[in-house]
Amino acid sequence: MVIKRISAEESRLVTELFNKYRVFYNQPSDPELANRYITERLQQQESVIFVALHTLENKVIPSGFTQLYPSYSSVRAVRNWILNDLYVDSHFRKQGIGEALIRTAMNFARDMGAGYVQLETAVDNHTAQQLYEQIGFVKQAPDEGYIVYRIPVK
Repeated sequence: MVIKRISAEESRLVTELFNKYRVFYNQPSDPELANRYITERLQQQESVIFVALHTLENKVIPSGFTQLYPSYSSVRAVRNWILNDLYVDSHFRKQGIGEALIRTAMNFARDMGAGYVQLETAVDNHTAQQLYEQIGFVKQAPDEGYIVYRIPVK
């Protein structure tokens, strides 16, 4: 497995995964919308996306991705990162890909001088909660059916 940061020109690497991610959260399947959204975020430098790639039978297959958005703290005068999207294709789950993507995001945030990485998940997504807590994320206050987690990266 290789994890790499993608450019706008590589947005199609995560289009199908992003569409599946949206479907997981009860949104209608719309590959065109998924591609447009991802491409726009990257072109406008509004997000950073890392993709996990596997090679099977000489074919490179995207197996998971994470998308981060910047968040700013005026008081601390620092940019932090919101790990907004994390998805691993069902065929590749339970192989450590989610954790590897999170750790890549944390290293990226640290290298960028961030104070923390924050994420949230549904209150009933116990598998994700267990992973986040295992990595060291700390629960913040619940927010409208979601649990917010944060981990310092300095």
